[in-house]
Order: sequence, then C-alpha cells, then structure tokens
Amino acid sequence: MSFLCGLPVIECVYCLACARWAWKKCLYSAGYESENWGLATAQEFEPVPRICRLILAVYEDDIRNPQWAPEGGYGINPDWVILRKDYGDNQGRVTPYMIYLDHDHAEIILAVSGLNLAKESDYVVLLDNKLGQAEFHGGYVHNGLLKAAGWVFDAEYEVLRKLVAENPTYMLIFTGHSLGAGVVALLTMLAVHNRDKLGIPRNKIRCFAIASPRCMSLNLAVRYADVINSVVLQDDFLPRTTAALEVVFKSLLCWPCLLCIMCLKDTCTLEEKKLRDPRRLYAPGRLYHIVERKPFRMGRFPPVVRTAVPVDGRFEHLVLSCNATSDHAIIWIERESRRALSLMRDKDENMEIPAKQKMERHESIAREHSEEYHAALQRAVALDIPQAYSPSSYGTFHETDVGEDSGRSTEGSSLFHKKRTQSWNEFVGRLFDVDDSGHMVFKKTPP
Repeated sequence: MSFLCGLPVIECVYCLACARWAWKKCLYSAGYESENWGLATAQEFEPVPRICRLILAVYEDDIRNPQWAPEGGYGINPDWVILRKDYGDNQGRVTPYMIYLDHDHAEIILAVSGLNLAKESDYVVLLDNKLGQAEFHGGYVHNGLLKAAGWVFDAEYEVLRKLVAENPTYMLIFTGHSLGAGVVALLTMLAVHNRDKLGIPRNKIRCFAIASPRCMSLNLAVRYADVINSVVLQDDFLPRTTAALEVVFKSLLCWPCLLCIMCLKDTCTLEEKKLRDPRRLYAPGRLYHIVERKPFRMGRFPPVVRTAVPVDGRFEHLVLSCNATSDHAIIWIERESRRALSLMRDKDENMEIPAKQKMERHESIAREHSEEYHAALQRAVALDIPQAYSPSSYGTFHETDVGEDSGRSTEGSSLFHKKRTQSWNEFVGRLFDVDDSGHMVFKKTPP
C-alpha cells in the first residue's frame, strides 16, 4: 500500500525534472556557446560575403542573368569562370561546382553547392557516414564526403595546378555550402597532403565551409584550424547535429520528437565521454559564429561575429529554435554576413584608424590567431583526446610551430607518447612474467 502511495510522488518528481530540462533547453540560446569567444575583425571576415555570393552563383542556371541579384557590389564576372560542372558531368559523385579566377582579390576559388532535395545522388553521399568507416591520417571523417572530395581532387587537380603555376601569388580557396561545405573541408585536407601535386605551399591554401555538417573527428578539426574556417549563422542545426544524418532524414515526419531525443541524449552524455570518443565528428576548423538574436527578444539585431578554435564545447548542443532550419539557408547567411561586415567597417571608419595602425593591427590579429591555434592544440593534448598530437609524417606541429611554441608543442607530444607507452608497459607487466628461458608467459594469478 505504501508503495502504491509513493507512485504519484515519483511521477511528480519525474515530471518536474522533465519540465525543468525542457525549460532550460528551450531557453538555451545559440549565443551562449560563443559568448566567451573573441570578436572577428573586418580584415579576416572580409572574404565571407563575396564567397557566399560566389556559392550562390553555382546554384544559378545562367550566371549572366542571375536569379538572386547581386547586392552591395558582390557580383561576379562571368568571364572569370574557368569551368562549371553539373550533375551530369559529375556522374552523381558530388554536387555541382565551379572554378573561378578572382583577379580582383588574387584568388583561385573552387566552390561547391549544397544538397539538392530532388537529387537522390546527394542523399547517397550524405547518408554514407557510418562512424569509424573512414579513417584519414590519424582521425576519422565522414565517409561519403571523403569519397566526393577525392573524386573532385582527382578530376580537377591538374586544372588547379595549372592555375597555380600561372598565378603564383594567388591564394587557393575551397568553399562550399551545406553538403558542399563538408566536401570542401575534406578536399582541403587532401590538398594539404598533396601539395606537391598542386605546387603550392600550405599557407597559400584556405577553406571557407559555410554551414558545414559535422564531418571530421575533433583532433582533425583542431589540427587543420589554420587552413579551414567554418561559418555558422545563429541557430543553424547542421553543424550541431551529432546523430547519423540517415536517422535525421528518416525522422523528418517526427522532427520535434527527434530534436527532443537528440537534445536529451546530448544533455545526459558527459563531456568527458564525448571528448574521448575518437569517432565522434565535429564541425571543421576555426569557427565564425554570426549572432543576431537574443533571448526573449523579437526580430534580428545587428549581427556580431565571434571567432575561436574551441576544443570542448564545440557546438555540442542542438538549439530548439524556430530558426534552426532557416539559418541554414545560404541566402540568409550571405545577407547577414554582409550586414556584419558593413558594421565592422563602419566601426573602423568611425574610429579613424591610420593606415599604419591598421597594418599593425592586422599583423597582431594573425599572431593572436596563431597563438590561439597552438593553444587549442595543447588543450586537445591536455584533455587526452585520442591522437590529438601531430604524428611525424603529417599534421601541424613540425610544419608551423617556431621558437618557444614549437618547443612546448614537441614536449606535449612526447609526454603524450610517454604516457601511452607507460600505460601499455604497466598493462603488459600485470599480465605476463618472464620464465627462465626468456619467454613471456601469463601470470598464474592475473590481477
């Protein structure tokens, strides 16, 4: 009888706990995760709006008569388009893409479009993402996106090599939106590891992944933060979607239920467990978060762009928001990034900064980014994230570290190796003994 009387109490406590969790989750704003990040500057954020406009051009049927009219002087020159390939040319291996030679900004740009809901081949690429299926240079990546990136690299590296040879001072830029952002992020990694085929140094390669899916393990996301940049608008769901995308698309008819299940799972999973999972995928590279809405406020506010190379708390929480899908649209990202850049420039002009000080500030920003990047690498090693150190045959420590930072990086890596070796030796010592003939035998009383 007393047991039956206790049931309502248990039910009430359970309901209150669920209500408290739902209340906290509904109040969770995308601005919380980046509130401690530094503010981006106009110099570093300048390429984003025009690159978004270039991605929009890939969606166009006729570049000379665009459906989305260029605004703010961000139109492209059709005569500078080197090549365009659609679904027929790509044999369904990847979404349409374009190579563009931007003489105004000294850039060679390869832009890849996003998912087309009417194309079955795009779903084949996106849903081919079994965890642990694709290993890439010490980490794990999205299997379908890696196949697509490899196909693009094999098809176009000769064209890119020729353009690089003809324009040796130009930057090589890879960019894409949504599905295409994941492709170019992995394509950039392929390009970095095949620089001899392209004839270009690492510091001349850049990637801007717009609204990218989670496509690489944490150690890779941090190690390539010096060349890969991810741009996320406010509540965009895709960079935060930790579940297999196959599950997401199968659950579209019950989207609210899926959101609640995913939020509950992420909330109840310990941060330490997430970081220790080598197959857990993340948004790539350095993150630029465009924040334009505030809790309990209606409408959009002047956008603020925050940037960091986070290790823990890297877009881990799905935001329950009405704008979770609309913030994924490339047209909105282009508009808001253009607004944000305009505000940054207005602020710089109002401050009337002399040209010399602007140059010094630009150099100091580059140093700060480099220091933040090295700090993120050290943070990954300190958290004992699997393979967060840089192996000798690739990675970033031996290629970019200099002076004091290099010494600390090498020391951190050697300590990590030493710790792993000691742990293995201790484990072997507990299990085995050496007999008189020098052979290893199991202990009679294993621990």
